Amino acid sequence: MDLPFLTLVLLLTGIGVIMVFSASYPTAITEDVSPTTYFVKQAIFAVGGTVIMLFVSKINYQRFRWMSVFVLIGSIGLLILVLIPGIGEAHGGAQRWIRAIGPLPSFQPSEIAKVGVIMYFAARLSKRNQRKPLQFNRRSYLYAPATLLERTGFFELVPYGAILLLIAVLMYFEPHMSGTILILVGGAAVLFASGINLTWPALMGGVGGVGLLTVIFFTPYMKTRMDTWLDPWSDVSDKGYQITQSLMTIGSGGLVGVGLGKGRQKFGFLPESENDFIFSVVCEELGLIGASVILLLFALLVVRGFWISIHARDRFGALLTVGITTLLAVQVLLNISVVTNLLPTTGISLPFFSYGGTALIIQLAEMGMVLSVSRQIPAPKQE
Repeated sequence: MDLPFLTLVLLLTGIGVIMVFSASYPTAITEDVSPTTYFVKQAIFAVGGTVIMLFVSKINYQRFRWMSVFVLIGSIGLLILVLIPGIGEAHGGAQRWIRAIGPLPSFQPSEIAKVGVIMYFAARLSKRNQRKPLQFNRRSYLYAPATLLERTGFFELVPYGAILLLIAVLMYFEPHMSGTILILVGGAAVLFASGINLTWPALMGGVGGVGLLTVIFFTPYMKTRMDTWLDPWSDVSDKGYQITQSLMTIGSGGLVGVGLGKGRQKFGFLPESENDFIFSVVCEELGLIGASVILLLFALLVVRGFWISIHARDRFGALLTVGITTLLAVQVLLNISVVTNLLPTTGISLPFFSYGGTALIIQLAEMGMVLSVSRQIPAPKQE
């Protein structure tokens, strides 16, 4: 098992749990529960997730090939269920959660869909060299255009495009734009790494970009967020409140921060301080230096993930690791961009840091998959 990768994951998880405690105890006090409520829950999920990560790391990753179909189908089924009243749970105008059932907590099916798409795409694309080109009747009027589409890889992309389109449509009705972007990025990373013809992905990306802009400007929910992003200070008491408070929280940390646990903005000023905007609390309490160290740890984790991908035993392991590592990197980048107002506010959490048990467990399980691939890296040849 790759020890540098494991060490970085454990470091980030441990620091994340500590920061959840620091950021959440004012919220817990406001809710009239124990100040350690959020911390204890997150710590339990972190320990459980670590056990799951180590368990997954011991599984021969070749088994993920046949599991990928069931994970993908199951995630699509959950995305349908979340839209059904009584099963799905709404927060802030978005219905993205499956209701808690008994001891099982609520969760977002999109978290499972992310890894499902990566697993399925990696499993199929790892065998793309075995695919036989489609043959067409030379006497048909469609022979020339069909042959051209086959040579440029269009027909090869059809099943992958159909899956991404289906998931994007289901998530549009939640709505969950940030989750859709992450799923598309994970799938695109695997497609790119597989060496697929880039002509059609580039065209699809352009069409997707136009579609995204259309959705943004014709969906009141999205358009409001865009307007707030462009000028948050025009409405600091309402729509721009969250992001302006985030910027003030970050700025008040200075170079070395005010000290761990001594932040002020989390006391009823910064919404979602223990969740999507926890990095703002990190900046306030640990300062620019502390925040930079955490970003460095994330960067090292991403670089090590790609190193494992390059040295993977086979194509499937390489594609699986590329997808998971890219998903992690983009999620960190988007979260940091949101809290600093480089991008419009979206519901993207910071991996290993944001409060949320099921998301943390799934993230650690993904890290277990990468560690599983690392176990079978061929030993260097002796001269």
